[in-house]
Amino acid sequence: MHTFNFATDWWQFVVMVVASYFIGCFNFAVIISKLKKKDITKIGSGNPGTMNMSREFGAWVGIMTFFLDAFKGGIPAVISYFIYRETVFSTGVPVYYVTRVLCGLCVVIGHVFPVTMRFKGGKGVASTIGLMWMCLGTENPWLLLVALGVIATMPIVITLAKYGSLCSLLYVAAFAVWQIILVLTSYPATDGFVIWTLMMIFATVALVWAAHHKNLVRIFAGEEHATSFFKKKKKKAN
Repeated sequence: MHTFNFATDWWQFVVMVVASYFIGCFNFAVIISKLKKKDITKIGSGNPGTMNMSREFGAWVGIMTFFLDAFKGGIPAVISYFIYRETVFSTGVPVYYVTRVLCGLCVVIGHVFPVTMRFKGGKGVASTIGLMWMCLGTENPWLLLVALGVIATMPIVITLAKYGSLCSLLYVAAFAVWQIILVLTSYPATDGFVIWTLMMIFATVALVWAAHHKNLVRIFAGEEHATSFFKKKKKKAN
């Protein structure tokens, strides 16, 4: 173990922030839809995300989009874990506790506000869940499988509940609470670096919920349309 020195190594955080943001700018829903000769931002709800992809192209395309975006949110966090797993801050907290969430937050920012799409991107659910999923896996490899099992219930729950946006937000919140509990059971909540980590987790969740503000308004007004993950949108007859 060696101690991270901010005075000389601060630039590493800048590199992580910039690289993670631009990784987030790659929107797989847009890429896949264009391969299918369509533009997901101009059909259905216009949102380049899992639910709109599943409605327009079928459940399997939606699932593929979800996991691609999930890996996009989680892989940078995993990379930072392997880079910093033998490095600690002056208080003894592992550097990767901060870098994992920092990378994930920046990916989600890039996904929601991509410079490549004039800052009008997706809503960040899959990338956030992917971030928390991979963070759980670095805590304990078995949690990768447990979390995958939880993720596998999402299409069923969304279809039964009929409100995809609300269910997605609740899953995001549940994964965040799961990660927060693991952090707080490992290191004291009074540690500055732990507080920094928790604040970034809250910021990530808040960003995703804010991106769904229109859905939330419709839900509270009783105007949100029911959705089904497995039902492909019917084509209009000519």
